[in-house]
Amino acid sequence: MDILFIAAECAPYAKTGGLADVVGALPQYLRAMGHEAIVVMPRYSSINGDRYGLRWFHGPMGVWMGNTQEWCAVHTASSGGVPVYFIESQKYFDRWGLYHDANFNDYQDNPRRFGFLTRAGLQLCKDIGFKPDVVHAHDWHTALAPAYLKIWHWNDPLLGSAASLLTIHNIAYQGRYPAYHMDYLGLQWGNFTPDKFEDHGAINFLKGGIVYADMVNTVSPTYARETRTPELGYGMAPYLNAKGENYIGILNGCDYALWNPQTDPLIPARYTCDDLSGKAACKRALQQRFGLTVSPDTPVIGIVSRMVEQKGLHLLAQCIEDIVANMRVQFAILGSGEKALEHYFGELPARYPGRIGSYIGYSDELAHWIEAGSDFFLMPSLFEPCGLNQMYSLRYGTLPIVRATGGLDDTVQQYDEATGDGTGFKFYEASAHAIYYTVGWAVSTYYDRPQHMQRMIHTAMAQDFSWERSAEQYVRAYERAIQNKRGG
Repeated sequence: MDILFIAAECAPYAKTGGLADVVGALPQYLRAMGHEAIVVMPRYSSINGDRYGLRWFHGPMGVWMGNTQEWCAVHTASSGGVPVYFIESQKYFDRWGLYHDANFNDYQDNPRRFGFLTRAGLQLCKDIGFKPDVVHAHDWHTALAPAYLKIWHWNDPLLGSAASLLTIHNIAYQGRYPAYHMDYLGLQWGNFTPDKFEDHGAINFLKGGIVYADMVNTVSPTYARETRTPELGYGMAPYLNAKGENYIGILNGCDYALWNPQTDPLIPARYTCDDLSGKAACKRALQQRFGLTVSPDTPVIGIVSRMVEQKGLHLLAQCIEDIVANMRVQFAILGSGEKALEHYFGELPARYPGRIGSYIGYSDELAHWIEAGSDFFLMPSLFEPCGLNQMYSLRYGTLPIVRATGGLDDTVQQYDEATGDGTGFKFYEASAHAIYYTVGWAVSTYYDRPQHMQRMIHTAMAQDFSWERSAEQYVRAYERAIQNKRGG
C-alpha cells in the first residue's frame, strides 16, 4: 500500500522528542516490507540543506487556506531510502524554533502554520500524482488531515479513497486555539460543534482529528488504556472511548541501527553483553566529560530529558540533593526546557562538584555517552506515552529506574530481589519520596547484590523492541482504517 506521512518533526532533520524518531524510522521499515511511504514536513530554517542533501523539487505550489491562497516551494531529500518532502515557507517556517521562540513562548500563528503544513501535504500529493491508500497524521499538528480528507476531498479522484490514521504521541498537547482561526483553516463553521472541533469556545485540533480519523492509535498499550480515563485523558477520554476498538496502542519500536553498543560510532568504546569492558571505558569517559570523580565503583545515574513537568524533574529537584548527601552515587544530566528547571539543574555541578554533572541543551553525542556510560537511567515521568530512552538503556545495559506509567510500564520488568530477575526498578507513586527510595533500592542492589546486577544487565541487553514488530502492527491498523473508510 501507499502511505503518506505528514508530521511536524522527522529525525534526523528536526527533533524535539519521540515523534521525530517514529516518523524517521517507521517509513523505512514499511518500505522494507514492500510498502511505499513518503514523508512531508516543514523546511525549518534550522535544517541544514547542504548537510542533508536537500534539493529543489517543486514550486511554486499554491495551497488554499479558506479563501486565501498561500504559496510555497518544495524541497526533497532521502532518509534511509524514504523520500522526504520539505514545505518551504518563509512566512511560517523561517524562524528560530519549531513551535516556540527562544523564551519558550508558543508562536501565536501555530494553528495557521500547521494547518497550512497539512493542506500543503495533501496538495503535494495532487501535484505529483501520489495516491495514498492511507494518510498517517501525527499529533495535533497534522490532526486536521482526517477532517480535510472528509470535508474537502471526499470526492477527489486522487484523495477521495484515502483512509486516515491519527497517532497520538502525547495527548497533553492538543492544539487548542481561538475559534477565529476556523475561517483560515477552511473547516466550515458547521464543524464547530461540541461533538467535533469546538472545545469550550475554542478550536481543538486533536479532538476534531480523533472524531474524523478512520483509526486512532497511541504509542503504547498501557497509555491507550490510561488515556481512556478522566485522569489521563486530558478531556479526550469520551471521544477516545467512542472510537471503541478503533483506538489502539502500538508500542514504538527502537531503531537498533542507531542505538546499539556493538556498533555505535558516537561512544568511546563498543561492547556486548558478553564483554562489558567497553562499558567500563564508556563510564570512565563519561565521568571525565561531566566533571565527575573518576571512580569505577561508584554508580552513575544518567538522565536525558526535556525539562518539563511531565517528565517529573520537578519531583527529582525535591530529592536529588538528599540522594547525593545520603548515597554514594553520581548523576550525569542532559536536557533543556523550562527555565526554572534549567537554572536549578544547571547550578548543581558547582554545588556538588564531582558528584553531579549537567549539560543544559541537547547533544546527540552526549545522549549516547550517557546511555553507554551510566549504570542506571532515571525517568520519573508523571506520564509517558511510550518513552524511547528506557529502550535504549536496556540495550546498553543501563538499568532503568522508572515510574510505572505508559510505555515505561510496558517495557521495563520489575526487579525481583529474591531471584535477581527483571530489567529495572519501577515505582508507582508520583512523588519525591518514591523517587528517593527507588533510587536507594537500585543503589543498594549495585553495592549489595552485584550478581543480581549482572543478571539484570544480561537480561536487559537481550530485550528486543525492534521496529519490525511495531511496523507489522501499523500495517494491520492501516488495513483496518481502509476497511472503516470503505464501510462509511
